[in-house]
Amino acid sequence: MSAQPDHAPVTAYAPAPGAPAELLAQLRADTRAATWVPAFEREWAVALDESRASFSLAPLYEVVQEWQGRLASAPAVDAFIASGYDDSDFIDMAELRGRRR
Repeated sequence: MSAQPDHAPVTAYAPAPGAPAELLAQLRADTRAATWVPAFEREWAVALDESRASFSLAPLYEVVQEWQGRLASAPAVDAFIASGYDDSDFIDMAELRGRRR
């Protein structure tokens, strides 16, 4: 028998208690702070409301994990954009789906 309630989702990832504050500090130090900080704060507020309603920390964990991923991948995205990428062979999937109809 488990001590976990049946309705509580099991999360594979549980950030450290100070992870949200540390993440917010990193976002504020980033060059994208003007757009990223308000976006993080909006997502955090929604997740906090959902967490209060569901008695689960999973929504908060998900926000932290997503933003950690965004912050970690930002240098690679910047390098790709700075490389003068050629997207002329881009395939618009929405356009292709429209052609099938």
